Amino acid sequence: MSGASKHFVLAAGGTGGHLIPAFALAIELDRRGHHVALITDERGANIPGKPDFLPAHILPAGRITKNPLSWVPGLRSIMEGRRMALRLFESFEPSAVIGFGGYPAAPALLASTSADIPSLVHEQNAVLGRVNRLLAGRVQAIATAFPGVKRLKAKYADKVHLVGNPVRPELLQLRDEPFPAFTDDGLLRVLVTGGSQGANILSEIVPDGLAMLQPALRSRLQVTQQCRAEDLDAVRERYRAHDIPAELGTYFEDMAARLADAHLFIGRAGASTIAELTAVGRPAILVPLPIATDDHQTDNTREVVKAGGARAIKQPRFTAKELAKQIQAMAQRPETLATAAHGAWNCGRPDAVKDLADLIESAGGADLMDVIRVDGKHRQGAAQSVKPASSAAKDVSAKVGSE
Repeated sequence: MSGASKHFVLAAGGTGGHLIPAFALAIELDRRGHHVALITDERGANIPGKPDFLPAHILPAGRITKNPLSWVPGLRSIMEGRRMALRLFESFEPSAVIGFGGYPAAPALLASTSADIPSLVHEQNAVLGRVNRLLAGRVQAIATAFPGVKRLKAKYADKVHLVGNPVRPELLQLRDEPFPAFTDDGLLRVLVTGGSQGANILSEIVPDGLAMLQPALRSRLQVTQQCRAEDLDAVRERYRAHDIPAELGTYFEDMAARLADAHLFIGRAGASTIAELTAVGRPAILVPLPIATDDHQTDNTREVVKAGGARAIKQPRFTAKELAKQIQAMAQRPETLATAAHGAWNCGRPDAVKDLADLIESAGGADLMDVIRVDGKHRQGAAQSVKPASSAAKDVSAKVGSE
């Protein structure tokens, strides 16, 4: 779909969940010959993984919460960021602006509406985030990673495009590789990661849960676990006491290779994690982070659990006994684990970054055939194009506090 070179602005909050898909899209757009700029906060400007070619512009982005005391300073900061974004647009002249959620995306999207520049949002989770909810009525397209996104109003259905979450190229290369051989007497390789939040619950529960497996399965374990630095010694001692071989670390640079070798994943249910597991096709036991906004990690698990590719355990029920029970059920026979792997694979959306790039390229231009996954297959829907906004930004004060 790419033709003449265009300029695009990506706007995202400073966390990995928002920036990973933004970086992936930037790389794809750059590959197609376009110019891309990033609007974010200070964290996002300095986060590892930002492409060298991608200039980052830091804008103020106030937080508007349920607390009335946040409304005035939050709105003032957002509007200052909007003015700065408008000045950037005058020089950069973007063909479209796409927001990936997080408060830094709000000023850029408001500015795009004011300047009659087409705008889109991408929602990584199965629940529409606060900023994307605030701006859903103003943008021309809403790209989603999951079907049936919660808190997305039915009246916006005509501008929803199911594309998925972009996944790193090194993981996509594994999609057509077979599930690693797992036999009645072979090793059971388990990969455990917890992310930056709440990893200690996995450090506390997983070693003891693995120790409770039936001897025939426990004796074949080979574990790789990512832990917080302060948990390493305690977790190492737990595995040593249980006589379970385990490799521990705070960070593994070759995570793609480790996922490729894994028969079973245990960890949180962030959007990027789900996208990677389903892209590669790896069975999982997922423990949603209970403090995630709107409990979105629980909703992130629904599609893959329904497909048989994972089992979800709410954190209050996440005990060593329950973990052992679920592992035993999934891995008691080689075909059971392979079937779960196939169920996860069927939920993958490997063309997410391509489809997202096609969508933003279509902004204000030719129609885009929207590709929608239905029952594990693809269906081409009616042609949908992203058209420029027709009116200036409205006063956002009516929205303040409505979240």
